[in-house]
Amino acid sequence: MVSHVGNKGLAAAFMTGIEACLERGADVIVNTDADNQYCADDIPKLTAPVLAGKADIVIGARPIAQIEHFSPIKKMLQRFGSWVIRSVSGTDTRDAPSGFRAFSSHAARRLVVFGSYTYTLETIIQARRKNLQVLSVAIRVNADLRPSRLVRSIWSYVWRSLITILRILVIYYPARFFLTIGGTLFALGMIFALRFVYFYFTDGGAGHVQSVVLAGTLLTTGFVTVLVAFLADIVAANRRLLEDIRARQWNQSHHQR
Repeated sequence: MVSHVGNKGLAAAFMTGIEACLERGADVIVNTDADNQYCADDIPKLTAPVLAGKADIVIGARPIAQIEHFSPIKKMLQRFGSWVIRSVSGTDTRDAPSGFRAFSSHAARRLVVFGSYTYTLETIIQARRKNLQVLSVAIRVNADLRPSRLVRSIWSYVWRSLITILRILVIYYPARFFLTIGGTLFALGMIFALRFVYFYFTDGGAGHVQSVVLAGTLLTTGFVTVLVAFLADIVAANRRLLEDIRARQWNQSHHQR
């Protein structure tokens, strides 16, 4: 049995469990939640594609529309969140927040969760970035036993999930994230600059100094943000190298056993 002295969060508990399984030489790792939400009889559905070599990660897709204790707004948010993750990751993940998952040892060695709130969304993005095959299978759920300790309220869950998705974008797509912001600011600055130029040649530009000030601010901020994009991309490249080194170390220790 592996446990933490204090509550370090779901993501830390997940990584501790993954590392403990790898240290014990597991070939397939199954993760489930402590609230007995998922039907344990469906574990073979998760492990079968991994054992057959058809997937590195298998995610159990709950019948969201049929879960009675999920409110309509929670069902809507679950579907929307899964759509966002599918769009970002390029995977066919039908239930992104699902914690009922199976991992091959190869996939488990390559996963590193940076967030502290949840691992579910981040591991899907990582899988795509590391060319791991993700598969969804339909699973059953048990009756509701107790409220989730992770979700204090719907709006708290929405807010923390949005922050998690934002952090994921910054960590895994830094160049695209900052270039989008910088390009938008630079484009707005150019619009205001051209606006001043237009009025300068039509009526002398009197009374339009604000456009010059705003254009200068936006252009400068946009340029700095673009520079940040390049720096963030370099940092991301170094992080990927460190992750590869970590995966190789796990592989070496596994082969030594």
